Amino acid sequence: LILTPRSARLSFSPALTMALVIEEGSFNHVLRIANTNVVGSMKIAYALTSVKGLGRRFAHQVCKAADIDTKKRAGELVPAEVTRIVEVFTNPVQYGIPKWFLNRQKDIKDGSYGHLIANSLDQTFREDITRMKKIRLHRGVRHHYGLRVRGQHTKTTGRRGRTVGVASKKK
Repeated sequence: LILTPRSARLSFSPALTMALVIEEGSFNHVLRIANTNVVGSMKIAYALTSVKGLGRRFAHQVCKAADIDTKKRAGELVPAEVTRIVEVFTNPVQYGIPKWFLNRQKDIKDGSYGHLIANSLDQTFREDITRMKKIRLHRGVRHHYGLRVRGQHTKTTGRRGRTVGVASKKK
């Protein structure tokens, strides 16, 4: 019986890890999806999370709806698969993704359901905040003054540069 330290039993040797072997020319190290650089060496579901507005769960749903294996690397995708992924996350309701999964539900202008990504997400948030400021909504006023918007306590936290503590008496 040979006793080894606990750390030695839990460590992984380089011989046990598997390497990714792909033919030359068929692998893209950087993909361009929705105006975002996506790393090709990551698995596709996790590589999609680099696009703003796509989280892990939504990326898995997109891969499932587009019939793409989630164990596949992003660099292994052919252009047809990339266009299918883009099509799914631009029209998620048509591909069976439920409405409660989307990040823009019951849009104020037209009442539609959609999923915003990248630049359109930033633009829509900016428009929402300016609309709230314009109609003097409570949230808009809080945004205007740079205060906390979501009901946090502000008595002692979030002072950002203002004096902290009690002023001492002068003798």
